[in-house]
Amino acid sequence: MKSILVIEDDMNINRMICDLLKLNDYLPLSASTPDEALKKINSKVDLILLDLMLPKISGKELIYDLKQYRDIPVIIVSAISDVDMKVTLFELGADDYITKPFHNQELLSRIKLALKHHQKEEKEITTYKDIILDDKEFRAECKQQDLNLSKTEYDIFKLLITHPHQVVTKSMLFEQVWGDDQSADENTLNVHISKIRAKLKKCNPNEEYIETIWKIGYKLK
Repeated sequence: MKSILVIEDDMNINRMICDLLKLNDYLPLSASTPDEALKKINSKVDLILLDLMLPKISGKELIYDLKQYRDIPVIIVSAISDVDMKVTLFELGADDYITKPFHNQELLSRIKLALKHHQKEEKEITTYKDIILDDKEFRAECKQQDLNLSKTEYDIFKLLITHPHQVVTKSMLFEQVWGDDQSADENTLNVHISKIRAKLKKCNPNEEYIETIWKIGYKLK
């Protein structure tokens, strides 16, 4: 069952959308403030419905924070129909825009399409924090800057990113990156890890992405 986070401060509209989602076999999560939304977004949220007029900060400002946390489909649900505003929101990362008042079936159709489109992209795109790995283009970015990883560096980094909550052992890296555990040694691996760290540091000096687990391997921080 797909989980959808509804970020809407009008609780009547919020409840109405959540009820609609339940009736159509979605699992709704509700948030009425940006802080509440950021606490509830996690790996189990498949899509976000976002109102623009929120307390403290606008939905427009919130999109950037949501997309930085995780690349997740965001559909704007707003009474504002200004074309320039829509263009700005798409540039910030919004995937779709529906104007209030809306027809329930139109909202459901847009949700279905956004989920389908994102599912296709996920097969080729891997994300972690502000990092994007694109298998189709064989390209890695950090904070929208090209990391210029070599083929081996890319393979190492992808293995780490696709196992974000576990230690990737050295033997696992040797086997899956080099094909076995005989064709590379620890010094070779350490050199590659150092190069990856240096390239990440150049793009984002304020973040440490890779943690060394002494004598075992590496994991993402």
